[in-house]
Amino acid sequence: MSTDVVRIRTGVYHDSVSLMRVSQALTALPGVEVAVVAMATELNRDIATELGFDLPQTGPADLLIALRSSGPDVLESADAELERLLTGLAGRTTGATAAERPPRTVRAAARGHGATLALVSVPGPYAFAEAMDAVEAGLSVMIFSDNVPVEQEVLLKRRAGELDVLVMGPDCGTAVIGGVGLGFANVLRPGPVGVVAASGTGAQQVTCLLDLAGVGVSHVLGVGGRDLSADVGALSTLRALEALDADPATELIILISKPPAPEVADVVREAVSKLVTPVVTALLGPGQGDLTAAAETALRTLGVPIPAWPSWPSTVPSPPDATRLPGDSAASDASGTSAAFGVPDSSGPPGPPGALETFAASGSPGSPGASDASDSPGSPGRTLRGIYSGGTLCVEARLIAGTGEFTDFGDDAYTRGRPHPMIDPSLRLEALAEVPPGAVVLLDVVLGHGADPDPSVRLAPAITAAVARGVPVVVVLVGSSGDPQGLNAQAEALHAAGATVFTSNARAAGYAADVVANTL
Repeated sequence: MSTDVVRIRTGVYHDSVSLMRVSQALTALPGVEVAVVAMATELNRDIATELGFDLPQTGPADLLIALRSSGPDVLESADAELERLLTGLAGRTTGATAAERPPRTVRAAARGHGATLALVSVPGPYAFAEAMDAVEAGLSVMIFSDNVPVEQEVLLKRRAGELDVLVMGPDCGTAVIGGVGLGFANVLRPGPVGVVAASGTGAQQVTCLLDLAGVGVSHVLGVGGRDLSADVGALSTLRALEALDADPATELIILISKPPAPEVADVVREAVSKLVTPVVTALLGPGQGDLTAAAETALRTLGVPIPAWPSWPSTVPSPPDATRLPGDSAASDASGTSAAFGVPDSSGPPGPPGALETFAASGSPGSPGASDASDSPGSPGRTLRGIYSGGTLCVEARLIAGTGEFTDFGDDAYTRGRPHPMIDPSLRLEALAEVPPGAVVLLDVVLGHGADPDPSVRLAPAITAAVARGVPVVVVLVGSSGDPQGLNAQAEALHAAGATVFTSNARAAGYAADVVANTL
């Protein structure tokens, strides 16, 4: 008979990634059936309750410990290991001399180290104070934290404008400053392309495609997914565009955004028209194309051949009119419209300096995290299930596929007190296990520093199980040739598990939609 124990510790905080590793280490112990060590946020409480634990009243600043073991003896050894692991976390900053201890405030760090940039990664309710401290110290700041109120974001960005510094974020997942990656960062070669992105995974998709074509970046400036909203008004986007326009190492700018407010998009277009540096703009929204098309336009602008995007396709043959696999250019009809995606053909010559090349996909998700396009055409009885870690990739895939149910597990609602799904795939694995036979799964795997060091280890068995019960799995693998996980190794492992693997999210979404429609 299993033995459960639940403990609550107040006044103890550790970051979600560290606690995830503690949970994994305890779960690996012989006789331990379940281990949940996490901050007692609403989401983590729900998970523990669903696992059958009876929880006392807690607050989100409490540490929740829930263990289930095969008996009291196992529980005793698990307790000892738990204490050892938690003591190790607490001991990171104890026992050092005053000179060795890390500074306690951002301003102290700036004074002691001559920094010009701060990275803030704390729970959302505490991010504003730390970020404002950085701005007031004259530092540009990248705010990795999510769950930050938009009113605080606006205050930060307005103050940053007054002090001539840049705020990247909140919820800024990736940035590359002078070749140094921050947050979820792919290993990118240096090159002539500067990126301004109100979209972390959108930036990763485009820059990884450029890398696969042999083109590098000067800087990638994330601005946070809400920057082009009506509330924020592109405050950081406009500053970032000016900075890259003045950068001698940047020959081409790519602007990437989740669906912007129309009036804000107009302001951005006006600003772009005044720049000297040419701009390719990939805005998801009504009317036009996708991130892959934007990357290909950038390559044409630079005079670089568009490569065959790597893919590990299904052995099932495609019909002549099916969506092409990566590497096959989508055919264009006589009007210059891509037959596969219904977007303007961009094969013509690049525009003059400052010209705006706009690519957009139709629509936006109807609710945070999850969206349903199941009223779109598809074969009776077969559905598409999108299980994503990247919000922009999720939006793009839904718009291109035009059918199915999509969930962005990187949305704020799923990350309160939990590691991002690019680090911990647990919630996505649960969702994959629940997909019924006959459905088609479309999911993303994003490589790079900060992400799961070997995602195929946990994903491959889940994919094999899904395929075995009659669920085709299509994967978009976002990564560069230099990423530590190994792009080819991950692709081969996922393909061997039964997945069809693409490096273009747009192509993956089109392919998955064709599978649903029984054209493949």
